[in-house]
Amino acid sequence: MTTASHDTSPSGAVVSERDGVLVLTLNRPPANALSNSLVRELTTTLEDLADRPSPPAVVLTGAGGRFFCAGGDIKEAVGYDAESMAERMTSFHALLCVLENFPRPLVCAVNGWCVGGGIEMALFADAVLASAQARFVFPEINHGMLPAVKGIARVREVVGDRGARRLLLGGESIDACDATSLSIVDQVVEQEDLLAAAVAHARAAAAKPPAVFAALKRALRQETAGWPAEEQMRVTAADARAIFDSAAAGAAREAWHG
Repeated sequence: MTTASHDTSPSGAVVSERDGVLVLTLNRPPANALSNSLVRELTTTLEDLADRPSPPAVVLTGAGGRFFCAGGDIKEAVGYDAESMAERMTSFHALLCVLENFPRPLVCAVNGWCVGGGIEMALFADAVLASAQARFVFPEINHGMLPAVKGIARVREVVGDRGARRLLLGGESIDACDATSLSIVDQVVEQEDLLAAAVAHARAAAAKPPAVFAALKRALRQETAGWPAEEQMRVTAADARAIFDSAAAGAAREAWHG
């Protein structure tokens, strides 16, 4: 196992490397709440990683054992006017877009409470692993706030209409097992094993041919089932050419036939 740490940013993000996987840790005590500066930093960091010639697999987690992420920083928003809140939500929407479009494996390791915007971020990951102590809640309806529309749409897509109503309109918290039954969580593991399990999951996904992985992620997010047949055919042909020219995809084909 290899681990290399970097400095914590002033905004509360820690970037480290573990076994070839980049670990991005939210580190804003006491609850890893999303300040405006942290949202912007996460967005910029993920954009920069995606622009690398060979982007790494990423694990997103929270520091400490009590919170993965407390969602938006309510204290920061106390003095906002309507326009300031609109700007804040615009920034958060941009972060969700970057998470959705990240071309390589993105795994969330939910180590504690996962609140509001924290759930929205997790739902745009390729996989979510959670500790047995994790809990999930959308409290916005009780706090005079709203999730991002993009996040609401993703909640409904993942858990269905009835589940989305239960979570968003009810504002009730659920445990990791219930979150698994709703497809929010893929796997529940013990707290002490969580980060290692998430890194192992990301490494296994990163071992797949990158061009194939990226093309599949792109197709999944584009809802290609509703496209005209001609557009489906055009994208199929373009992806086939790109993948056939990929050295990693070629090596995978050779290994399969060998």
